[in-house]
Amino acid sequence: MIDHVPMPSPLPVRNGVGPTRLRVPVSGPWSTIAEYVVARFDHLDVDDLHRRFDDGEIVGADGTAIGRDAPLGTHRFVWYYRDLPVEEPVPFHEEILHVDDDLVVVDKPHFLPTTPGGRYLRESALVRLRIRLDNPDLTPIHRLDRATAGVVMFSARPATRGAYQSLFEKRRVAKVYEAVSPMPPRWDPDTPVLAGRTVPVVYRNHIESRRGELRVIVDDTRLPNAETEIDVLHTGHSSSGRAVVHTILRPRTGRMHQLRVHLAALGIGILGDRWYPDLLPEAPDDHSLPLQLLARELEFTDPLSGTTRRFVTRRTLSEAPAAHASRGPTAFAPPLLRSHEANPPAGSSTPPDSGVQRQAGSFITPT
Repeated sequence: MIDHVPMPSPLPVRNGVGPTRLRVPVSGPWSTIAEYVVARFDHLDVDDLHRRFDDGEIVGADGTAIGRDAPLGTHRFVWYYRDLPVEEPVPFHEEILHVDDDLVVVDKPHFLPTTPGGRYLRESALVRLRIRLDNPDLTPIHRLDRATAGVVMFSARPATRGAYQSLFEKRRVAKVYEAVSPMPPRWDPDTPVLAGRTVPVVYRNHIESRRGELRVIVDDTRLPNAETEIDVLHTGHSSSGRAVVHTILRPRTGRMHQLRVHLAALGIGILGDRWYPDLLPEAPDDHSLPLQLLARELEFTDPLSGTTRRFVTRRTLSEAPAAHASRGPTAFAPPLLRSHEANPPAGSSTPPDSGVQRQAGSFITPT
């Protein structure tokens, strides 16, 4: 229903949610735009759709209301506000790490989408932040999956948005992730090996995402287009008693589900992953075991000021090995606070997040 060609909207953001854009065919068996819309959304009430046309709720590119009798072919696109369904609140909250005139950086919890989609509209980081900061211009510069927690950057104003988006397009942002996986059989922490490869591993393959498919497709006959450096931080047992491997991941590309696919290919699929290596039946969110994948940090040279900027999550993964666990060659052992012990920043209403611990003093201001 939504066409993703960049195009300015004639309708403003309302209650944090932007309007929906629909592409209308220029020809076909429908005499009017309204007839096409009724046929396209035949699961909706016809009288209500006609009412929306009559009330001027469907508009064209110039913001002018489109009448019920407007002929097909007079508009390529129409805009309207979607009726918002009743949503079950996501019981975890984003934490704002940084705000300036151009950037907003947040620490996203597991289970919260970055942007509206599917059954999540208002319950998304973007809509929450637009309302919280009273800024309808907020737009994500990149995205994290709903299941992944960690650092996400948003553009605060259109005038400088392109400069920051180009950093990701040109791969000028250093990204670091952490993951926790079940420990493979016969694991030796002194000489860690993944799928016969000595750690650290640089893993490459070809990943393709297809419209309408939940999972990506790996094509080993094609040249690699996805690359990740993988090293081991710790091994041992988590607080729940699981034998686990804690890895640090430095993706050099940004393909859909890249980290999940690469770890699964190396025999250490991420704990809590219901899509890789096997697609499990759909089930309600398990708040006691979120996907153990965390976007730990972003670092880049600011395109406006030329300074180095680095933003680091305050979260840690709940199934990471306990402090006494064995460590890998690039051990990283910051002081940790469990979520129920952590003190949120002054003035923050962010409650502790289920399934997530917090790391003290992990936010680094621009240098």
